[in-house]
Order: sequence, then structure tokens, then C-alpha cells
Amino acid sequence: MPKYVFCSGGVVSSIGKGVAAAALGAVLEARGCKVTIAKLDPYINVDPGTMNPHQHGEVFVTADGAETDLDLGHYERFLNRAMSRRNNCTAGQIYDEVIRRERRGDYLGATVQVIPHITDQIRSFIEEAAAGFDVAIIEIGGTVGDIESLPFLEAVRQMRLSLPPDDTASVHVTLVPYVESAGEFKTKPTQHSVKELREIGIQADLLLCRVANQLLPDEYLNKIALFANLPAGQVFPVPDVDSIYALPLVMAEAGIDARICQLLDLDLPAADLSAWQRLEQRRCQARQQVTVGVVGKYANYTASYESLIEAICHAGWEVGATTRIEYIDAEQVEGGNLAQVDGCDGVIVPGAFGTRGIDGKMAAISRVRQQGKPYLGICVGMQLAIIEHARNCAGISGAASSEIEPDAADPVIILESGQQGNGKLGGTMRLGDDEFTIVDKTRLAGIYGRDKSIERHRHRYEFNRAYRERLEAAGLVFSAWSGGGSFCEAVELADHPWFVACQFHPEYRSSPMQPHPIFVSFVSACRQDS
Repeated sequence: MPKYVFCSGGVVSSIGKGVAAAALGAVLEARGCKVTIAKLDPYINVDPGTMNPHQHGEVFVTADGAETDLDLGHYERFLNRAMSRRNNCTAGQIYDEVIRRERRGDYLGATVQVIPHITDQIRSFIEEAAAGFDVAIIEIGGTVGDIESLPFLEAVRQMRLSLPPDDTASVHVTLVPYVESAGEFKTKPTQHSVKELREIGIQADLLLCRVANQLLPDEYLNKIALFANLPAGQVFPVPDVDSIYALPLVMAEAGIDARICQLLDLDLPAADLSAWQRLEQRRCQARQQVTVGVVGKYANYTASYESLIEAICHAGWEVGATTRIEYIDAEQVEGGNLAQVDGCDGVIVPGAFGTRGIDGKMAAISRVRQQGKPYLGICVGMQLAIIEHARNCAGISGAASSEIEPDAADPVIILESGQQGNGKLGGTMRLGDDEFTIVDKTRLAGIYGRDKSIERHRHRYEFNRAYRERLEAAGLVFSAWSGGGSFCEAVELADHPWFVACQFHPEYRSSPMQPHPIFVSFVSACRQDS
């Protein structure tokens, strides 16, 4: 039977529960424990696929095609293992399933209620996610006190009540702010958060207290422990770190994993963190700085590009470089302001939807193509690279995407055939893993070192093959295809130092231990260009 670590957060949102859960999972794995992590999201959306990235951050796509919370990206990167739809659940999914069952007649004679029907469904999801593992870390989204998360916390309370005491542990992540004017830390927010959790019926077993850039003196730890009804040895300060990948080492040094093992009665060997130590050494020894420009429409909210940012960093450490990311607002570039683009060693245009900022992205692509500067296009970044080439190199002045111009004279990017007539938007795109064939003697073939690969997708539009010959004649190289040659997966320019654009999302499969080869090649080219 699996054991459970329930991870909740208090005081403020975005406290870092997901990273904390992922780092803890990595340390337990380093002890030889088989670990999984699942995220319970309290919003009513069935998934985050139709949510604005400004509100929720990026949508992470799993190998089996689930659109999920960005924390699943952290889980994959720390555990170095693919997650699936079993690892993310929303209130929308729970209510949808309960309502479907009610309509089928599964609850005949019963008044369907939050308790027990909704909480039972939540418990069922948690148990299914944990099946086959030694330890399941269950992260509850939101902040304790939010009305939306109450059913999830109630389900956790019920599970803790029904299972043996050493089969569950409650980890609560809070913020201990430092008030500069008073010259002291303030523990009251944490006290209130723990009290709120107790009122729900959950006694925290271990507190992770986030503090900014400094350790929390023992007097504060003792005070928090007293009011949290905990031994002092179960309250841990977690100072900010300059890289999230240092957290497994920080947690192990603090003894957090050892305390979890005691709470769960796990007899495990000491953690072998040599791989994390080597990663930290590579990160600290990276010297040459490379500036990578990311041209997008979410430039003021970096969580929209979480996996992309991490993939760039992974690649930098692999080639001995630190990467400075310059976020470039595509709408600012539309006015002809290309100074930021010119100041970068390489440019990426990532995936996005809609028309906003399109002209700015096109201008940036045109600039780096003419300058011979490294360019990586992802998803719409590939589609726009094709349009830019069609207009400025192949003489197809009316080239456009039917997403942006439904009546375009030359729709070189069109809606996928399977999407025709589908009025629904949620979960209807091409999603998840798909295999493709790489054309021999292309740059992509050199990057992968093989003729086939599998990558994750999230898109609704594709290249219109009717324009292939004209674009090839103008110098565009089609370097990967899937579906027996039906879907263009990647393009590149043979006469450019480094210009690759792909329809898939390589950032989803990058991890600090296994950086994605496309990003390694791109950052290496930027390094040479810097």
C-alpha cells in the first residue's frame, strides 16, 4: 500500500508548493523510494487549456495528451520521468464525473452532495494516482482558506482519518515575511494559516517556512512550533535559492527528507544525491553569458513560458554557459523597435494563440534571418517562420495563416483537417506524443542523431502542403514529417548559421539531467555568436 504526503500552502498564492513537492520527491527517489506526485487544482475548468496564461501560467502537456498545470513540468524535471493525466485533477473534472454518474443513475435514491460524493471521487482519484508507488506526494492547489479548495482538503482529512497514522503526513508551506521597518520576522500569518488548516481538521506534521534570502533564527522557529502544535524539529526554514535545482540538496542538508521518513515509518538508505551535486557544480561553473531573446505576448508574466525558460537553462549548463533571458514584447516590436532583438545572441518565438503580437514576431524573425542570428521557432514560431519565408523569399505576398486571416489569398498555414467543423475548443487540439521521421542530412538529423523521434504537440493549425514545392525552391528545408508525410514537423534554412523551427514543443521533454538536444544545439550556436 502506498504512503501519502499531502502538501498544502498558506498565507499567499504561488508560495512554491509545486517545486517543494517536486524537490522532496527527488530526494525520496534518491533514497531508493518509488515516488509519484499529483496535483489537485481547485478551479472549475475541466483543464487549464482554455485559460489565459496571464492568469494561470503555461499549460503543460503530458505524453498522453493531457493539458495540465505547469507544476507537472516541475514534477517531470525533478523526477526525470513522464507524468500523465493521472497526475493532475481539477474540481471541474471531479464535478463532471459525479454529474455524469448521477445522470447514469449510479446514485439512485441518494441526494448527491459534496460529502460524500464529491469527496469520494477525489479520494478515488488520489488512490488511482498512487497505485503502484511507495509514496505519493499530493499537492493541493490554492491557499488554505480558499472556498474552492475545501472539498479537496476535506477528502484529505477523511483519508488521514481512515489510514494508519504512519501512512500519511501533512506538509504545509507558508511564508514568514520580514518587516523592514520593524526589523523582525512576522510569524502571525503562518500561525493563522496553520490554525485555518486545523479548523478544517488537518494537523500539519511538518512546516516549510519560506523566508527571503536569510535563515530564520531559532526563536522564531520555536514560536511557530509552539503555536502550530508541533515539535521544533518539524518546522524548517526554507530560504530563497538562486536555482530551484539546488532544493534537493538544501532539503537533504536540512534533514527534511529524514523527518518525512520518520513520520511515514520508512526505513530507507541515505539519499544518493551525486547527480544533483554534479548538476549544481556544472551550474556554478558556467561562466560565459548568453542572451536569448524570447519574443512573445506574455513578456510581463514569465510563468507563461515556464518550461521554455527551464529548457534554455538546462542547455546553458550543458554547454558551460549562463543564459540571460530577454523578454521581448511582440507588440513593442510591431512599431519597428528592434533594438532588443539586435541585442540578443539568439531569438526564440514560442507557441501562442490568437492575433495579438503577430506582426512583431514576424518582424523579429525577418531580422534574425537577415542577420544570420540563431533562431528557434516553436509551434506558431514555426508557422510564422514559414509565412515570413513565403512572403520575403518566395514572393508569395499574400501568404498568411487562416487563423489570423480566414480569407487569406495564400493560406500557407491552415486548420488541420481533423479540426474542420469542430466548434469545441477545450481539449480538441492535436495533443501529446507523436512520432515523426527526420529527413537525412538536415541540421535536425545532426541534432537528434537518428531518423525518428517522438515529441509532444499542442496545436490546431498546420502547414499547407500545396505550397511545399514553391517554398523549397526558395530555400526552405522541410526537415521532419509525421503521419506518413502528412504533417510538417520542422523546417530549417540550409544557408543560415542556425535556423530551426518545429511544430512540436521540445521544451516539454527537457530536464536538468537530460537537456533537450534542440536547445543544447541552439544555445551552443548562441554562445558561438556572442
